Amino acid sequence: MPSLEWMRQEFDYGYSSGNVLADPPDPHRLKEEAMIGGSYRRVFLDIVAPLLRPDMTVLELGPGGGSWTRALLEHLPEGRLHTVDFQDIGRWIDIPSYNGRLIHHQVQDNEFTSVSDGSFDFFFTWGVICHWAQGDIEHILRRVNPKMKPGAQAVLNYAAWEKLDRYGWERGGVPVSFQSLPDEEMWWPRNSVAEMSDLCRRAGWTVLAADLNAVERDGVVHLRAD
Repeated sequence: MPSLEWMRQEFDYGYSSGNVLADPPDPHRLKEEAMIGGSYRRVFLDIVAPLLRPDMTVLELGPGGGSWTRALLEHLPEGRLHTVDFQDIGRWIDIPSYNGRLIHHQVQDNEFTSVSDGSFDFFFTWGVICHWAQGDIEHILRRVNPKMKPGAQAVLNYAAWEKLDRYGWERGGVPVSFQSLPDEEMWWPRNSVAEMSDLCRRAGWTVLAADLNAVERDGVVHLRAD
């Protein structure tokens, strides 16, 4: 862990955070928000929604059970959402009900060969790259960059260990024992705000904000593809 094979298998149950726009949140989402130190609803409405237009073409990595997918689609009434996941998300999301606005690509790697270059206005992922090591994250971002239109933006949630130190490992739901383990033996590899910012630049992105401070435990980076 976090190997490609482990990531293919670990979330085959369709990880879900509930309805991220519901107010008030359901008990499951409330528990997650207590661990991450922030409101998913506020993250979406204050950060993601203002960057969306109704007719955009959006790329989401790792939708799982579709918590954020449904929120994105609600704000893309004339647009399209392409999702990329190791799993068949049709088990949890009624894809035909979106009448072609939701296109899913089930993949076996992080190469993004199933989606076209220069096609996307916005890239989003939440609760995914926090489980990848820095080299894997850079690889993902290098592969995604050509898929974006010039000036397209991205919002990505990632692990930031210095924030986790301040927030508290037990409070954040990450085992303290991970501090002494190599990255390949845990599901929360080392990363920091500065390191994330550097690897995004190396992958060809402009960093608009290294951390939007949307939640207390993790980082949320805002990028632009030029």
